[in-house]
Amino acid sequence: MDESLAFLISIFPRLLAAVPLTLGLTLISGVIGNFLAVPVALARLSSNPFLWIPSAFYILLMRGTPLLVQTYLIYYGLGEVLPGSFIQNTFLWPYLKDGFWYAVFAFSLNTAGYTGEILRGAMSSVPKGEIEAAIAYGMSPWLRLTRVVLPRAIQICLPAMSGETILLLKATSLASLITVWDIMGTARQIQKETYRIYEPLFAAGIIYIVTVFLLTRLLNYVERRINQHRAAPQSA
Repeated sequence: MDESLAFLISIFPRLLAAVPLTLGLTLISGVIGNFLAVPVALARLSSNPFLWIPSAFYILLMRGTPLLVQTYLIYYGLGEVLPGSFIQNTFLWPYLKDGFWYAVFAFSLNTAGYTGEILRGAMSSVPKGEIEAAIAYGMSPWLRLTRVVLPRAIQICLPAMSGETILLLKATSLASLITVWDIMGTARQIQKETYRIYEPLFAAGIIYIVTVFLLTRLLNYVERRINQHRAAPQSA
C-alpha cells in the first residue's frame, strides 16, 4: 500500500473523533443565532428609528465584515474589555477560558445578522390576506406574530435558512484558529506533528463533504415535512 494512502487511512479515526465537536458548534451557534434573528428582524421591520436603525447597522456590520475578523475581535478583544481578575471571580470563567464558547458567541452573532435579514424579507412576504384574516378573527398583535406571521415566514425562508446552516457548518473551520480542535483544528494539529501538509487537508475535506451531504439530506427532509402542504397534488 502506498505510504500516503496508508497515512491517510491512519488519520481518519482521529479526524472522525472531532466531528461531534464540529456538529455541536454548528448546532449551538445555529439555534442561538436563529433565536436572536427574530428580534433583529422585528426591529428591522419597525417604523421606530430607535429600533430599525440599530438593527440595520447590526445587519450591515455582521454581513459586511469577515467572520474571521469578528471571531478574532471577540476572542482577543473580550479580555481587554473585561479584566481577567473580574472574569475569574464570576460564573463566566469556565466558559471564557475555552475557545469553544468564544466561537459559539461569534458564530451566533454572525448567524443572527444573516438570518435576521432573511427572516425580515420572509415576514414582509407573508400574504396580507392571512394577516387580515387574523385581525378579523380578533387576534392580538402578539398572537398574530406567533400564530400567523412567524410560522408562515419560517415556511417561506426555510430553504434559505437551510443554506445558511450549511454555510455555518463550513465556517466552523475558522474556530481552529482560536484553539478549538474541531475537524480543521485536528487536521492542523496533525500537520504540525507529522509535517505532512496535504494528506490531513485532503482527509478533512472528505469528512466535510460527507458531513455536508448528510446534513443537506436531513434539512431537505425537514423542509419537505414542514412544507408538505405546498407540494403539487398528484395526478389521478
